[in-house]
Amino acid sequence: MQPTALDEARDFLDRHPDIASVDLLISDLNGVLRGKRIPRDNLEKAYRDGVNLPASVFALDILGNTVEETGLGLDSGDGDRVCRPVPGTLMPSPWLRGGRQAQVLMTMEETDGSPYDADPRQVLARVLERFRRARLTPVVAVELEFYLIDRERDALGMAQPPCSPATGERATHSQLYSINELDEYADFLDDIHAAARTQGLPLDTALKECAPGQFEINLIHCDDALAACDSAVLLKRLIKGVALHHGFEATFMAKPYGQEAGNGTHVHISLLDEAGHNVFAADDGAPLGTPTLKQAAAGLLELMPACMALFAPNLNSFRRFQPGLYVPMAPTWGYDNRSVAVRIPSGANQARRLEHRVAGADANPYLLMAGLLAAIDHGLRQGLTPPPAISGNAYDQVAPSLTNSWHRALELLEANEVLAEALGPDFLRIFLANRRAERDLAMQAVSKLEYDWYLRHV
Repeated sequence: MQPTALDEARDFLDRHPDIASVDLLISDLNGVLRGKRIPRDNLEKAYRDGVNLPASVFALDILGNTVEETGLGLDSGDGDRVCRPVPGTLMPSPWLRGGRQAQVLMTMEETDGSPYDADPRQVLARVLERFRRARLTPVVAVELEFYLIDRERDALGMAQPPCSPATGERATHSQLYSINELDEYADFLDDIHAAARTQGLPLDTALKECAPGQFEINLIHCDDALAACDSAVLLKRLIKGVALHHGFEATFMAKPYGQEAGNGTHVHISLLDEAGHNVFAADDGAPLGTPTLKQAAAGLLELMPACMALFAPNLNSFRRFQPGLYVPMAPTWGYDNRSVAVRIPSGANQARRLEHRVAGADANPYLLMAGLLAAIDHGLRQGLTPPPAISGNAYDQVAPSLTNSWHRALELLEANEVLAEALGPDFLRIFLANRRAERDLAMQAVSKLEYDWYLRHV
């Protein structure tokens, strides 16, 4: 007899008698985890009957306020939908409450059991259905950059790097790929890996990134794109929780420091056919891959401008797009070239893949992946041809063309019929209303820089 979802809950409780409560988590449009905390005795009921949450969880801005323009708030009665546990995501949260806390991801349904259109996880599932019908399986891997910051702000109230646990000194230099800094933060990184093992998250490598206090942690490639994004969402929560346990904060903010590199999310994608063959790998080992790979790359490049609102979802996101800091500024591609937007990494031919390098670490992983796969699907359906691959420094050869305007990014997304069809018009309407309302709110704030520059001089 096949095990049921309820069996998963019962087995978990039997194996973890010390768990006292469980967090029921769902990702909002910003990728912020919302939900409820229930006592362990209520877990079986949650698995059997689901848990009610208001649909307006997808109307929340970054401050947790309902954006009424989405139509999900009071105008609709702020009604509930049923949320169901995502199989395989019930796991302990070892950094919380002495190991007595657990968590499970949820996904939202309509009252008739159909997917709820505004749920980012369901948006990705909708796009993946296109690949299932084409008998192709995306294999994806997510790489997340983040900063550790001191819990105390500097004299101006701004974020600052933490003091090294080993030396007590505050980092001031880049030290890209530094093993010494990995050693200095070894206890923190070891606890991340230990917690990830407990949670079954498939971590790969950790490395020191190119700014003070900046690190990158990669997830192993996975042939289930939904599960890969589940892991990315949960890894963010894990890193933040373990950092607090060590006396730091961790941030996935796209640009915490104006003069330093931003935090990105790089996504690796290949496609398998029904026989498990990588359709991007050329029989002759050509580094630029097959015609299918080129069509996929062309789709990514063509829809890249319209996807910017998914790659850069908030005000701070666009501060990351500055020259000289390894952030793509135009739709470009090439082989083994970190100056382009879509890179084909070197390595074994059977592992030929595309690496998308544009999105910030603040992007919602489900919506980011949905946009990328929708673009690849578009390239394959239309048989698109990419421009010539770039050799050398793309920044010197191609003028910046990707918008650095939040307002313009939302306009481009709204006008794109391909993405509207792929992501769903109802989702797109809600997403655009949510993001525009947050932008309007952000535009009401006057920064210290504006006072310094303009208060006395204009």
